[in-house]
This record gives sequence, structure tokens and C-alpha cells, in this order.
Amino acid sequence: MESNCGFFGRFGGKYVAEVLRRPLDELETAFKYYMNDKEFLDELEIIRRDYIGRETPLYYAPTATKLLGGAQIYIKLEGLANTGAHKINNAIGQCLLAKKMGKTRIIAETGAGQHGLATAAACAKLGLECIVYMGEVDVRRQQPNVAAMELYGAKVVPVKSGSRTLKDAVNEAMRDWAANFENTHYVLGSALGPAPFPDIVRTFQSVIGNEVKKQCAERGIKIGAMVACVGGGSNAIGFFSPFIDEKSPRLIGAEAGGIGKEIGENASRMTGNASREGIMQGYKSRFLLDEDGQALPTRSISAGLDYCGIGPQLAELGMSGRVEFTSILDKEALEAVSFFAKNEGILFAMESAHAGACAMKIAKELPKDEAVIINMSGRGDKDIFITSPVFRPEEWKEFLKAELERLEEKKDIHEAKVLGEK
Repeated sequence: MESNCGFFGRFGGKYVAEVLRRPLDELETAFKYYMNDKEFLDELEIIRRDYIGRETPLYYAPTATKLLGGAQIYIKLEGLANTGAHKINNAIGQCLLAKKMGKTRIIAETGAGQHGLATAAACAKLGLECIVYMGEVDVRRQQPNVAAMELYGAKVVPVKSGSRTLKDAVNEAMRDWAANFENTHYVLGSALGPAPFPDIVRTFQSVIGNEVKKQCAERGIKIGAMVACVGGGSNAIGFFSPFIDEKSPRLIGAEAGGIGKEIGENASRMTGNASREGIMQGYKSRFLLDEDGQALPTRSISAGLDYCGIGPQLAELGMSGRVEFTSILDKEALEAVSFFAKNEGILFAMESAHAGACAMKIAKELPKDEAVIINMSGRGDKDIFITSPVFRPEEWKEFLKAELERLEEKKDIHEAKVLGEK
């Protein structure tokens, strides 16, 4: 399961400047020690139970099953975890590890905002300073998560370089860590980056797949396929983890197909026409790169899936054929959001909806006595500023207009009061 000296086949590694080798080596030593330390593991288990709310339910979706035909549809409700997504599993694990290492300052990168939110919450719980780097584009489209991070006490730093999205946020976080590693730990949010991060993130996220395996065994559920969305890949690799070395079930990763197949219209690394092997941000994997090895622009309706690369273990599993990859268009993900909301009362995050859309496609391929299990990696509350303009554009426009007018009125009243006091 773990990498071989930081590599998964030919992918992975630790391609970093010398200044980062010391903190990475220190982290690897501490991780191996504490993952065999009973006191640490017991404390982590209590936090998972009492703070995250584990285990999360494995929900049978009867109406979706009936309407789609074929396999039984089950949904792993990671969206019910504290902070609304799977990201808290890794954030709590790494923050607790950092605290044991004597670190007092935590930095993180975030795209959709869920990792930043989870890290901010974990830091608030454990009494650690928190700085979150977030692309300026993502800050604008994920304001609810930005507001929540600040409520938890985190400082959100908009990144204005490059494409101003997740890739650039990772770069800024790496620079910060290189300059401040003595008291700082970088909580990388996905199963990528230089070793040992892919192993660390997969380990903390494998709680998802371990629970699914246990829940299915207890209920006699025969798994035909497991489906997860894939950006960097943290929810997918954690979900797939206990099944990787087995021949079944099918493991399927749903990438962001965006609005089309042309360069800049999607973020499909394993299925796209611009994907190639390369080294970026400290590891070797498959990326969307131009002929000069520079990152190409990406596009996705979901902020968490528009990263130009994929975790090295998933890249290797895709190349070996153990994990199948498919590309889901923005419109298909939106259709999945609507379908599961109306028929099951479950609101998928836009990222997770890519997995839902994939399940809707493959359900008929499997017999009725088998199950398709969808990893609903997060709730859709955070996406109201993305989905509302699509599903109810006129009403949303009126709402925003009224809110702006209300804020202006409030401002005018405040200014008048200040002038009156003077």
C-alpha cells in the first residue's frame, strides 16, 4: 500500500530544493513513529468519533436505484462529517501530528475551500495558528468557505500569481514552508506533492474505505463498483485504499470534463488529450502540460477539481488499469446534483456530483444484486453561489440585488449615525 521509497511505480518521488529536504525527512520520521504509537492513535480515534462524527453513514438510495435500473445505489455520506466534507479526516490527522512534533503554526492550500475550512477548524480545536493560501479566483467563487475559515480564526491569503487557482496556492504554501519550517507544518490537502505526503494523506483518508468495507460486510452488500471524483485525489485514494490490492470491485475515478475536450476547457489528466508525464511541485505524475513543461489552463465548475495534476498513486493505478477513469462534463455534474437532491434529499457538492453522474451512467452495466457505491465527499451547501445562478437565475439575481441594496442602506445609516455623533 505504501510507496516504495516515495515512488508508486515510476510516479511520486521527492523533487524538491535542498531547503525542503530537512522538513520532509523530519515529517516522514515523525509520521512513521506516531502511526505506531498507541497513545497518538487512541487520541486520533477519539477525535474522529467525538469531533468529526465518524463513522459516517452508508446510505441506500432506493429511489435512485429504481429510476436508474441495474445495480443498487449506495452513498457514503462524507458530507455529514464535521465541516461538511472528507477533508477533515486528513486535516485533523496532520494537525495532531504537527502538534506532537512541536509545531505551533499551520499553513495550508485550498481550492474549493473545504480543505482550508477543515484545516482552520482543526487548528481552532487544537490551538494552532492557521494561514490558508487560496487562489484569488477561488476566493471569489467560494466566499462562504472563506467566511467560515475566518470565523475559525484562520488568515486567508489570496494568491494573485499565475492562474490564481489551486496550483498557485500550492506554490505559495511551499514557499512559506521553506522559509518557516522550524515552527511551521504544511498541511497538504491532497494525496500528492513530494514524499511522504501521498502516503500521509492516503493513510488519514483511508478511514473512509475501511468503514465502507466494514459496513458492506456487516450488511451483506456485494460491491460491484466504487466511484469517486478525482482532483488531486485525496477522497478517491482514501475510498479505494483497502480494495486496491484486490481484483474487485471496479474502482472508478471521475475527472472534471468541464465544457469540452479542448485545452483549457477541462481538467482531465488521465483521459484528456493534453496530459503527459512530468515533474511539478515536488513529484512526478501526469499533468496537463504544454510542450515546454508548463502547466496548461484548466476549467471546471467545481473549484476542487481544476488542478492540473493528479496524485502519483492514482496515476500509477490508472496506468496499470486497476483504477478506471472517466470524464464528466459540468452539465452532467449539475444534472446529478439535481437528481440526487430531488430523489434522495441529498445535496452533493459539485466535486462529488461528478462521481454521482458517473454512477448514473454505469448503474445499468451491473446486475441488480451488486452495488455501486458513490463517495459523496462533500455537501453542496458551499456551492450555492455556483448552482443558484444555474437552477434559478432570475430569483438569484433579484436576491443579490436586494442584498446589495440592503447593505448600502445599512452603510448609509451607519455613516449618518457617525456624523450625528460628531
